[in-house]
Amino acid sequence: MRAALKVAMAAIFVMPAAAALAKSPDCASWPTNMALVHLKNAGLIDIPSVIEAQTKAVRLASEKIGKDLYQQVYDITFHTKDGKKIEVITKNQASSEECSMSAVDVYVVSKKIDRSAEQPSDGTTKK
Repeated sequence: MRAALKVAMAAIFVMPAAAALAKSPDCASWPTNMALVHLKNAGLIDIPSVIEAQTKAVRLASEKIGKDLYQQVYDITFHTKDGKKIEVITKNQASSEECSMSAVDVYVVSKKIDRSAEQPSDGTTKK
């Protein structure tokens, strides 16, 4: 009886964690690789110049849109050996079985407005 209770308790604590992992697949590599190809094809980046260790992909959103199908949005930043930084936002569909459920839409961030630069610390508006 006691062993059955331990198994039941373990299942209760493990199931939510497993369900949370299954809900949102980590598919950063697919949009990162496709964004790099799109940037190369657009003449915006030379792939050998990219410093892979400095590439950063942050998942901004993952929304369930079907049975095991998720719409995912990533903010990806590439750094090149000549000091260039290119930031993109990607959108694609993924599942727990396959990250490439759709093509990757790539949007180049041309300017990022820093809110702290717009507003002084005293709360007044810059003129």
